[in-house]
Amino acid sequence: MNIPVVYEDDWLVIVDKPAGLLTIPTPKKEKRTLTSILNDDLKERELLYRLHPCHRLDRETSGLIIYAKGKASQDKVMELFHSREVKKTYLAFVQGNLPRPEGEIKSPIEGRHALTRYKVIEKRKGFTVVEVSPSTGRTNQIRIHFQQMGHPILGESKFAFRRDFKIKAKRLCLHAQKLDFPHPVTKKVLKIDLDLAQDLKEILAKYP
Repeated sequence: MNIPVVYEDDWLVIVDKPAGLLTIPTPKKEKRTLTSILNDDLKERELLYRLHPCHRLDRETSGLIIYAKGKASQDKVMELFHSREVKKTYLAFVQGNLPRPEGEIKSPIEGRHALTRYKVIEKRKGFTVVEVSPSTGRTNQIRIHFQQMGHPILGESKFAFRRDFKIKAKRLCLHAQKLDFPHPVTKKVLKIDLDLAQDLKEILAKYP
């Protein structure tokens, strides 16, 4: 499977994860994941290092994910995440029209503080295109927060009934589009911006 590499240096690889692929195995111990595909490719090319994911994306979410070349590099990137120096920006298609052009969602998740900021990019017929910046990294945070607002992400099946959606999407319409963080070794600020996934472009073309 061809996984597009968006950025690479001696310490990091940033790839564009396709929707439908797990980052790492769940307790079901799936063998085919993004991490296994990348490391199998390294083996075939007889490269001695291994890639370690520095964060995760849901199976249905597409977009940018950071991998470290070796455990030492992974530890340095994880320190950036723990100190909240990694800014992640997503694009989401949410059901209905949001009443405000921007805002914050502060509802706790599993008893822990969670904060999601959003900004409306454009309103379409039946849904809204939203830029989303989670300040905390709770599991399924973006999905839960928009469901709590009454505007679940199109294609949502875990936290909403997909059959209730007027606009049908084959997968969750959530795309990790931007990364902004200081490089853990060189300290240079990296700003990575990814184009929208093709299937999401098709939804925009279908529902102007």
